[in-house]
Amino acid sequence: MSCFRLPDTFLRDLERVMTALFWNGGLEDKIHWKSRAALCRQKKVGGLGFCYLRECNAALLAKQAWRISMGEGGVLHSVLRHKYFPSSNLSEAHLRSAPSFTWRSILGLGIC
Repeated sequence: MSCFRLPDTFLRDLERVMTALFWNGGLEDKIHWKSRAALCRQKKVGGLGFCYLRECNAALLAKQAWRISMGEGGVLHSVLRHKYFPSSNLSEAHLRSAPSFTWRSILGLGIC
């Protein structure tokens, strides 16, 4: 989840399963006494602190972009840096032909 942008349909299905497991303890249909939005509110305002997986996925990808731009991280970060922007910085990087799925996911955020 921190290296790839997951499809929205997959994330919605996963959130649906998480909500069903919370309310029912299983996957059968039962009454949901609160909406997903109410469950995702912060605990200090009356919610349960669940997260929206799409926002969480984007935040984790942004964290990877920050690590790449700061020169921190392991082998993946140095490979991406040397392959896609060897003589510039992350804000000047562009998509080349046939980029890796990780690189497309990071640049697809629109923060670079």
